[in-house]
Amino acid sequence: MTSAPHSTTHPGARAVTQAVILAGGQGSRLRPYTDDRPKPMVEIPGTGTPIIGHQLRWLAAEGVRDVVVSCGHLAEVLQDWLKSADLPVRVETVVETEPLGRGGGLKFAAAALPRPDEPWYATNGDIWTRFSLTEMAAFHHERTALATLALARPRIPWGVVETDKYGHVLDFIEAPPSPYLINAGVYVFAPEFTALLPDVGDHERTTFPGLARTQRLAGFPIPQGAYWRAIDTAKDLSEAARELRGDG
Repeated sequence: MTSAPHSTTHPGARAVTQAVILAGGQGSRLRPYTDDRPKPMVEIPGTGTPIIGHQLRWLAAEGVRDVVVSCGHLAEVLQDWLKSADLPVRVETVVETEPLGRGGGLKFAAAALPRPDEPWYATNGDIWTRFSLTEMAAFHHERTALATLALARPRIPWGVVETDKYGHVLDFIEAPPSPYLINAGVYVFAPEFTALLPDVGDHERTTFPGLARTQRLAGFPIPQGAYWRAIDTAKDLSEAARELRGDG
């Protein structure tokens, strides 16, 4: 797995040293792996480490010292692992007693951040990636954004057929990169952003559209060659393991 080179923080930018991980989803598409554990506790085959373990190591390597994990489904399994594991950062957990949605979950967890007047990272609990968060934070600062989301270009899961204008088949291309960028599930937020989040609901439908209209929402393309994958299905697990071995 390759990682983008680190950069120094942009002059005037504040180092981001705290983060939220959203780990409360049920992960129904990953059953039976999630029958007895939350999705972030599913192990990447061949690593012996759950998804959240990879995330915490990545955040620590990027200068994060404190992480708040928002738990929900089978929260005690995740909490027990966090208590027993040798963690590279300080971790606090909060538990959603009822589903709050991604935006509500972010706001609920952000209330437990140790430095509410400082910017913070956030990531969905099913993302396995490596790229420079310090570069993303500098990008965020340069654009005076309230929120910045990482953008990924995933591979299309099907082979595609290339034709010429006359309808002749020219080539078959297996799993090409998508022509579209998607929300990669990793964010940088300014301190002021927290108050704009809904108590219940999805920030992508409630908060982001307004920020986009006022040009306070930025999109940071993950650098070419950096690894990114959302672990949503059993196929994602097997493909991640194959990529880790260098077979993919």
